[in-house]
Amino acid sequence: MKVTKVFTFDSAHNLINYNGKCENLHGHTYKLEITVEGKPDKDGIVIDFVKLKELVDKLIIQKLDHQYLNDVLKFNTTSENIVVWIWNILENPLHTESYQLSMIRLWETATSYVEYTGTK
Repeated sequence: MKVTKVFTFDSAHNLINYNGKCENLHGHTYKLEITVEGKPDKDGIVIDFVKLKELVDKLIIQKLDHQYLNDVLKFNTTSENIVVWIWNILENPLHTESYQLSMIRLWETATSYVEYTGTK
């Protein structure tokens, strides 16, 4: 069974070595979907949504929300690179005998997203 929690955060960035509008400073309201896969416990819960929210807020959202991503992240701040960074941070905390991180989807705009399922 898969369980997904959705988050949003606002950040600014610019792309390095890019020839186009995105080389200039600009911002996004990102939408972040974190999906965990596992077996429900005896009470029918894969992972408590409150626990998932607290973990992602602490490890990801508080670091990125209302920040200039180029100062926070030491790589070219493409959505592809950001989603791998998020995966690397969340993979271990979201890996137990009962569940594991399954997928991360990062929406940069209402019509554009990157989806990552690890290096499987």
